[in-house]
Amino acid sequence: MRKIAEMLRLKAAAMNNRDIARSTGAGKTTVYEHLARAEAAGLSWPLAPELDDAALEAMLFPPPTAELAASRPLPDWREVHRELKRHRHLTLRLLWLEWRAAHREGWGYSRFCSQYQRWLGEQDVVLRMEYAAGERMFVDFSGDRMSIIEAATGEITPAEIFVSVLGASGMLYVEASRGQDLRSWLLAHVRAWESYAGVARVTVPDNLKSGITKACWYEPEVNPSYLELARRYNTVILPTRTAKPRDKAAVESGVQVTERWVLAPLRNRRFFSLGELNQAIAEKVAEVNARQFRGQPSSRRDLFLEIERPALQPLPPTRYEFTEIKKATANIDYHVAYDQRFYSVPYQLTGHKVEVWATATTIAIYHRNRRVASHVREYGRRRYITDPGHRPASHRAHLEWTPSRLIKWASGVGPAVGEVAEKILLAKPHPEHGYRACLGLMNLSKHYGRERVTAACARALAVNAASYTSVKSILQQNLDRLPLPGVELSLVPPRPAHENLRGADYYSTEKEA
Repeated sequence: MRKIAEMLRLKAAAMNNRDIARSTGAGKTTVYEHLARAEAAGLSWPLAPELDDAALEAMLFPPPTAELAASRPLPDWREVHRELKRHRHLTLRLLWLEWRAAHREGWGYSRFCSQYQRWLGEQDVVLRMEYAAGERMFVDFSGDRMSIIEAATGEITPAEIFVSVLGASGMLYVEASRGQDLRSWLLAHVRAWESYAGVARVTVPDNLKSGITKACWYEPEVNPSYLELARRYNTVILPTRTAKPRDKAAVESGVQVTERWVLAPLRNRRFFSLGELNQAIAEKVAEVNARQFRGQPSSRRDLFLEIERPALQPLPPTRYEFTEIKKATANIDYHVAYDQRFYSVPYQLTGHKVEVWATATTIAIYHRNRRVASHVREYGRRRYITDPGHRPASHRAHLEWTPSRLIKWASGVGPAVGEVAEKILLAKPHPEHGYRACLGLMNLSKHYGRERVTAACARALAVNAASYTSVKSILQQNLDRLPLPGVELSLVPPRPAHENLRGADYYSTEKEA
């Protein structure tokens, strides 16, 4: 459902189906069918906030009652060509028959063949790309690096060089970063857009792993964090083909200019911080942007100010905060792992796939595009961060019991019950081991009543048998109804009074005499 929402957003931005397919990683036929279903259902961008994935799916894919009336007017020649290359014995006639079966009003075989040959003849030609103002921004990392000397240790660390180029004016933005990681990649985009004071409608990256999870011309998979950045800045991600430098000629040229006129002049300078290096880079880039093109009276900055800057889309009202998005699965303890810590989700999502959105301060967890949990990000020693509301009722009830609360409850039934509960808790290696026995006393009071349980506990204390099993046995045998003995029981019977029984005192008296 997320891809369908993205298709509607891109269609509202006046993108054609081919570019939408490349950006979302879906086939052109799939894009066409989904947009047709959305139009039939009366859906348009932006979607209503209350429309979740389930409601969107119900509107787009109702029970099959009728076929789509519209059909594809032209064959997908790229797919035809790919099928011919994939299967050695496949013929154009068989592909035409399959296409004609789905399009009764389509071309005849000869027309089908001639149009295919015409399309094939138009391939493998070099096209000098002309981009409209504000249409595209090309981004890439330079192959060359700069070095930073750590002032404290003298260690030399490499710095990556990010380059962005606007398609119409060639306006450059260059900055150094610590690496090509996701954070550096996304924040470099943000600073580039801020330097241009606007956003191009299309962003064309190379197939860098930080931005493109799966490099494929037909179905590229964009990193979720990169895709969320694009949505926030209302731009479209269109990655280039692998090993096809013609697709990004503008940025290849910009990288070459950067290496020759920005990095090369700084080769003999020493830099002791990233900020110092970026300040020197910014000065050189300003010189390059102000330099006139060969044989032309204008510079990159002149063209940018004249035609490109007015055509750029505005920046969002609030600055982007780096958000890392990762897929996770809720474990059996209804927690998901992120950054060596575990954050809770509602227990009903145990075993479900979720997305973790992590900022510097917050961990938000989404399931099917709906936020189901939010936590303050933990940096301390705690490993498990749990919202009590995410626990099942039985788990919450268990954790709410403490030794003092159990003894207080038991004393409310009767003093003897409280004393038995206290003895049970003290007899266990850990108080929690006695929780279940104390809760058993609670159930006995519900079944037998408070008076009988109090009497049973008093008898258990009298015979030194303070346990749940003893109290239950006393109740089952109705021993609680018998009166307690007034004195302690003795194994030696009392001496009866008789003149022939002298007793122990007689011998002690005789010995003294």
